[in-house]
Amino acid sequence: MNDTPGWASPGSSPSEGRDPGASAPADRPGPDQPAHPADQPGEQPAGPGAKWSKEQPPPGQWSAPTGQAAPGQTPPPPPPGPGWGAPPPGGPAGGYGAPGPGHPGGYGTPGGGYGAPGPYGGWGGGWGGPPPAAKPGVIPLRPLGVGEILDGAVSTMRTYWRTVLGTALTVAVLTEIVVVLFQGLVLDDTTTATLDDPSATFDELTRALTDAMLGLGVVALITLIGTVVATALLTTVTSRAVLGKQVTTGEAWRDARPRVLPLFGLILLLLLITAGILAVGFVPGTLVTVTVGGGPGVALTILGVLAATALCLWLMVRFSLASPALMLEKQGVKKALTRSVKLVRGSWWRVFGIQLLAMIITNIVASIIVIPFTFLAAALGNDGLSGFVNGTGSQGWTFLVITGIGSVIGSVITLPITAGVTVLLYIDQRIRREALDLELARAAGVQGPGAPGTTPGG
Repeated sequence: MNDTPGWASPGSSPSEGRDPGASAPADRPGPDQPAHPADQPGEQPAGPGAKWSKEQPPPGQWSAPTGQAAPGQTPPPPPPGPGWGAPPPGGPAGGYGAPGPGHPGGYGTPGGGYGAPGPYGGWGGGWGGPPPAAKPGVIPLRPLGVGEILDGAVSTMRTYWRTVLGTALTVAVLTEIVVVLFQGLVLDDTTTATLDDPSATFDELTRALTDAMLGLGVVALITLIGTVVATALLTTVTSRAVLGKQVTTGEAWRDARPRVLPLFGLILLLLLITAGILAVGFVPGTLVTVTVGGGPGVALTILGVLAATALCLWLMVRFSLASPALMLEKQGVKKALTRSVKLVRGSWWRVFGIQLLAMIITNIVASIIVIPFTFLAAALGNDGLSGFVNGTGSQGWTFLVITGIGSVIGSVITLPITAGVTVLLYIDQRIRREALDLELARAAGVQGPGAPGTTPGG
């Protein structure tokens, strides 16, 4: 017998306590009894031996089994054990099924088999496909679909909501406090008024534009720092959620803390690469516009910016899995970029599509949350909604605080989804290319298919 779960050997075991090749003692000739060869005509015994049935089959009608019983014969019973299928509906109680059409004397379906035809050409329909995939955590341990990746990110946030929302809320609150203070204390309405004043001098416009760019850069840097920290913490939480293991915010921080500085280095390197490519695409057209002037310079600038944007997009998708590779594999910045390129190779459009879909979903969710807070802040401001719509309203502390609250709520919801999709996409690519599901199953303590906590595989 084969001890593999869900499968039984077609043959049957020998009888216990007897050698299948040995003859019965009653069949042996005695010492004063002559032996007759089996193929030599001579005196035949008067009847069958003491241990033989009195009802013997007629001679000359035995043949090797061909899957169809001969006329007048009863087919041998199917071997017992799981894996051989179930009898077809409506069959007799013996488990053979009704005679197949066009097969007189045969049992089962056409072709002489027993039971209903299996989906993989087997003996019957009892084997319903490949073994189920283990699911110790938020995803089944097998290649994932788009919906399963998105559902896994949401399930992580829903199942481990204390850790996920606590982490995202802490980072979002700290980040937004710094942003609101910077906007309220450093940036003022003078910059906006100068940029909107048609009578402003060139020096005033240059100074106002510089202040505005500096303010936007500082706000973007603060937001980037918060996003990097949240991504580092949520990457650890999501990787534990795949194995079905709980993790507190303190444990996630202890695991992620040694990798935060390399993660900052990775993000900074990607920003420098993007800025360099955009500069290369923008500068030639600008130089032609300054020296030659006219339409050729503008056309060259537009083409250069479009080409640089396309190249940046292509590179960012290829490097999009570097962050989880750096965090989970404890790799350096260069090695993490190499790992991301290897995992994305041949799946660029799939990775791009999943990340684009996740970005669209998170932006829609954030807009649904932030826009009402923005109108509420404008209504409670000094100039009301009319000033906000006309662009003449001032952004006072009331406006900044209320919009900051909306941004915090939006970040608490969108940060876990964005980080979760990236981590699960990284795990999915490793499952497809490196059979990571086997390692994850061992790490989760899953014994095999059909164990508790499994779902049907796809």
